[in-house]
Amino acid sequence: MKLRFLTLALLTSFAMYATTIQKSDFGKTADGTAVSLYTLTNSKGMEARIITYGGAIVSLKTPDRTGKMGDVVLGYDNLAGYTGGKAFFGALVGRYANRIAHGQFSIDGKPYNVPKNDGENALHGGVRGFDKRVWTARALPDGALELTYVSQDGEEGYPGKLTASVTYTLTDQNALRIHYAAVADKPTVVNLTNHSYFNLKGDGDILGHLVTLNADVFTPVDAGLIPTGELKSVDGTPFDFRRARTPGERINQADEQLKIGKGYDHNWILNRTPGVSLGLAARVEEAGVSGRIMEIYTDQPGIQFYTGNFLDGSEKGKDGKVYNHRSGFCFETQHYPDSPNHPKFPSTLLRPGQKYETTTEFRFSAK
Repeated sequence: MKLRFLTLALLTSFAMYATTIQKSDFGKTADGTAVSLYTLTNSKGMEARIITYGGAIVSLKTPDRTGKMGDVVLGYDNLAGYTGGKAFFGALVGRYANRIAHGQFSIDGKPYNVPKNDGENALHGGVRGFDKRVWTARALPDGALELTYVSQDGEEGYPGKLTASVTYTLTDQNALRIHYAAVADKPTVVNLTNHSYFNLKGDGDILGHLVTLNADVFTPVDAGLIPTGELKSVDGTPFDFRRARTPGERINQADEQLKIGKGYDHNWILNRTPGVSLGLAARVEEAGVSGRIMEIYTDQPGIQFYTGNFLDGSEKGKDGKVYNHRSGFCFETQHYPDSPNHPKFPSTLLRPGQKYETTTEFRFSAK
């Protein structure tokens, strides 16, 4: 990524902590709002770059088996890519991540309508969701970066004023921790996640990555990718990743669910261990080129595994790189899609006086 750092770019570097934070300019939005880039670097050289526009992770450099650093997320070189892009590269998505059927739900018997921006359904918070907002940034004394956004009552059709904060922490164990928190002044629905696309070898398709999912059950979808309400066992299906399998092994099978999603674009219900706050949700290994391993730990009940099925080469990213079909995968820790319309799903309702809090860690290593 080619970026010009401002003079006095160093925002803070706390001697007592291993992680340093640098701040630089990343351009201005069409209305003149300045967007900043924050670079977090730990003592081992791992680096995360995050912008205040959409809270997007624009770069994440981790070591391969030889110790060489490489960028493992898809993204753009400049702000124009993020303001004009449609793939949600690296972004914080909300107020409700994933889909809501027909853009409709009810709270306490009162109906609400949110924009239909994915056919007949609502997706990732609407036409201008959290991924299209400029967040307020603050470097914390422990070397973490806190982003805050206040979503006003009625924004994108969602009720209540919602104050959301997301904290990115880069640990010396080569983990990127994302902590989400929110409060509201009216009953509302909340489901926040990060939408980074990963490629652990840095280039090419992701079909040869070895994927393990700690899930016995997934939620099948209809033609609009809305859960049918069924909780289906992965036994005997292409959705069984309880032992390491590559997506490419079965992604083109004549399976109805794979045809609907044009590949994997589904929510898995995670197995949870009582008393364990952050459980292992998924593990990905790129054994061929880089040796990189990514493990995902979360307290969320579900995870969306998406294999970049709608990438078609029209998105040009960092250093002019063309992002072709299945050149990145997403693991979005979340509540289930369309939960407000499924009373049997874990609730996403947030009432005044309650606090929404959830944590996900992406842990990196290599062998």
